[in-house]
Amino acid sequence: MDLRPITPTEELTPTPQPVAAAVISGQVHATDAPRPLSVFDMFRVGIGPSSSHTVGPMRAGLAFATELATLPAPSRIHIDLFGSLGATGRGHNTDRAVLLGLAGYSPESVSIETVESLLPAIARTGRLPLPGAASVPFDLTTDIRFLPGTVLPYHVNALTISAWAEGHDIAEPTLTRTYYSVGGGFVMAQVNDDPTHPIVEALASASEAVIPEQPAPFPFASSDALLQQCDASGLSIAQLVRANELSLRSEGELNAYLDQIANTMFDCVDAGVDAAGILPGGLDVPRRARTLALKLAERAQASTLPEGSTNTLQWAATAQDPMRAMDWVNLFALAVNEENAAGHRIVTAPTNGAAGVIPAVLGYLVSYCPEAGATDPTFVPSAEAPMSSFLLDPSDERECAHARRQGVHDFLLAATAIGALIKTNASIAGAEVGCQGEVGSASAMAAAGLAQALGGSPRQVENAAEIAMEHSLGLTCDPVAGLVQIPCIERNAIAAVKAINAARMALWGDGRHTVSLDVAIETMRQTGIDMLSKYKETSAGGLAVNVVEC
Repeated sequence: MDLRPITPTEELTPTPQPVAAAVISGQVHATDAPRPLSVFDMFRVGIGPSSSHTVGPMRAGLAFATELATLPAPSRIHIDLFGSLGATGRGHNTDRAVLLGLAGYSPESVSIETVESLLPAIARTGRLPLPGAASVPFDLTTDIRFLPGTVLPYHVNALTISAWAEGHDIAEPTLTRTYYSVGGGFVMAQVNDDPTHPIVEALASASEAVIPEQPAPFPFASSDALLQQCDASGLSIAQLVRANELSLRSEGELNAYLDQIANTMFDCVDAGVDAAGILPGGLDVPRRARTLALKLAERAQASTLPEGSTNTLQWAATAQDPMRAMDWVNLFALAVNEENAAGHRIVTAPTNGAAGVIPAVLGYLVSYCPEAGATDPTFVPSAEAPMSSFLLDPSDERECAHARRQGVHDFLLAATAIGALIKTNASIAGAEVGCQGEVGSASAMAAAGLAQALGGSPRQVENAAEIAMEHSLGLTCDPVAGLVQIPCIERNAIAAVKAINAARMALWGDGRHTVSLDVAIETMRQTGIDMLSKYKETSAGGLAVNVVEC
């Protein structure tokens, strides 16, 4: 790993500017990129259950549909899902995601009603709607294939889409494209026809429509370089990331986006708490967030549980249980990941499978930390909509609201710096490095964000991220039945609590520690390379083969 520090005076070629996916995929080395990944790259609104297996393929389908619209109307479309997409694509709704993209929908704006109705409509009519009024015959059993045994050379998450015009030779499609979903919803497109030596280009997302003409004022490609920049500038990590963002966008645009991301996370918590029933997919996993919320509210209303309660444990009957905040953190994480498992609206942070960690730790910050406006040490969130009172509103002039908004913004900005380092120097894709790259990365980002919001120095923030990452090393990605449910939902709750503990441990220290974040990230990368493929989002090992599907 190249740990050379980048200074503001280092020469950087201003054009052409690589988009974020090019940096993440390794097409452009982090030290050659003119600016670190943005908060607009790290946090994006989408749908569940997976960023690499749902959001990325959906973007690929939309890109194909956009190109196809310039050609003669197709009479047939065929899709092949390779490698990990083929192995767990059914459980991750990869087929539905590609078809949604082909129908002209984007993960940022598609309605949940559309998401849930498309496959039944295709099954009923035998036709796939295309953008505009057109449609094409489509058989869900033959026109999309899952090919887990075929892994393309460039990346384990690959798909090929082909289209034929009316009367066109079946051996010669009008248009065929191969795409690679490289993690976090980022997509690379192959631009040559050589399957063994692919040449790829990055698909720009909506957030990358603004291409920077100048390098960031404080570029960094390693945690060592990040700390050097903070030392030289006197800025905190959050302030430094903000300065980089403001070199490209207005302060109003940046703050509005941070508000949107946080409020979408909070809304997702409330939606998960409000929902009940069984999660889709066939494992018959019940939603637990609603039940847990009611139990926590019940505990808050009495020092002892009411007569008839099935919970006889004394610790659960203690209204002032010193660990009560942890119960709410667990609730926040469960709520988000149950929404993700249902394919509903979430924020990719940095992946969908790990989407509950950062909202849960943010929930802890705004509920219990005075630095973010929390003033009541005995506060108990509502069981109905626990995050509704914490929505960020720039027009709210109360001191507590200002402190909350500032704390949440600082949290997300510091988390962005850590996530950018992990994305560019290792991976966040479970199909590449296992769950250490998903939940481990989210835990490191959340730990750094919390340490920043609580007033940590740059070295304490870096230390918090390192602690969380170090103690996530080796986590496998072995989803049962290919669904983002077991062990994913509970694992987010565990990782959120770990992040809080990591931040607190770092804040009690002075920032000096033996293992650097750079070393932890590189170790995670190496561990991922050594990890057997059956532990990397293929559902071919671990819990996925030892848990009996009922």
